Amino acid sequence: MEPLSHRLPDFPWDVLAPYAELARSHPNGVVDLSMGTPIDPVPELVQKALREASDAPGYPTTAGSPALREAIANYVHRRCGGVDIDVDSVLPTIGLKELVAWLPTWLGLGPDDAVVVPELAYPTYAVGAQLAGANVVRTDDPALWPSNTKLVWVNSPANPTGRVLDAETMARIVTEARARGAVVVSDECYFELGWDATPISALNPVVCGDSREGVLIAHSLSKRSNLAGYRAGFLAGDSQLIEAVLAVRKHSGMIVPTPVQAAMTAALDDDSHAQAQRDRYEARRLSLWSGLAAAGFEVQHSQAGLYLWVKHNSSCWDTVEWMASRGVLVSPGEFYGSAGANHVRVALTAPDERVAAAVTRLVAVGAPL
Repeated sequence: MEPLSHRLPDFPWDVLAPYAELARSHPNGVVDLSMGTPIDPVPELVQKALREASDAPGYPTTAGSPALREAIANYVHRRCGGVDIDVDSVLPTIGLKELVAWLPTWLGLGPDDAVVVPELAYPTYAVGAQLAGANVVRTDDPALWPSNTKLVWVNSPANPTGRVLDAETMARIVTEARARGAVVVSDECYFELGWDATPISALNPVVCGDSREGVLIAHSLSKRSNLAGYRAGFLAGDSQLIEAVLAVRKHSGMIVPTPVQAAMTAALDDDSHAQAQRDRYEARRLSLWSGLAAAGFEVQHSQAGLYLWVKHNSSCWDTVEWMASRGVLVSPGEFYGSAGANHVRVALTAPDERVAAAVTRLVAVGAPL
């Protein structure tokens, strides 16, 4: 029997390890802009909710506590365009990565099915299809979807590019998917980080009409509330799909712990801390963008999200090495698809002092010729 691991590519961050070592050797320390790992404090109201729920000897509910489900439904209504959704159409998840990796399997996909992912995309979309034994199709054009398409991933704002899809484009994706009997899952984990464009949710009626049939949205509290360490996310949309995913999760014991459910409830009920975090990221974004531009790099797209998509007329690995030699660690564009061969992704997740250090280093020497 072939292990599942044999279906999978090398883990991207393992490949980056030699460059990380080079960056760490810089005499003034590394500036790690490679991963979107939150570094700012968890909001106190969230920590308080976690502490107060820590005496939790019993099993939590897979569907989520009534308070959490209500908080998710209220959040979707408040932040996703006034969408009215009931508590049977939402489901908490253990972050989003496990959802992305296992959803094709939970939906029963296999070798006869195709999973469509964006041309440049978070690698786990393809990994999830591979785990299910399904076929991966990389395209941004619905006209190129094969007839056996069963799942379509949408990511807006996009990782790594920061692109935001407009309502017309998203509506076309939903219409084409429904015509094929495929499920659309919109990964909206950067939804609250729109800078030069306003993201629109796939559950907004201008996208999916009066029905949520075949449409799910996936959200994360990692970026909004600095809860990456809590593993906190949720799924919302088509109630029949939610019920199907819930049934599998019940059998497999994939349950968000009770204290984390309480923390999620507190975080989703409060927007002020999210705005404060957004302000931090916006300041870092402006600083890094100006520094990269002054150093001769070109920032493309990057309308929203947690990253800058940076181009130079050399291979992404040459740029990664050049930056690492100056103590700045970034991600090669090839991690996200072959179309990223001449780009690197620069994350906004570093302390202000480290961001300033990166800008100083890049401007001092300029971009490679």
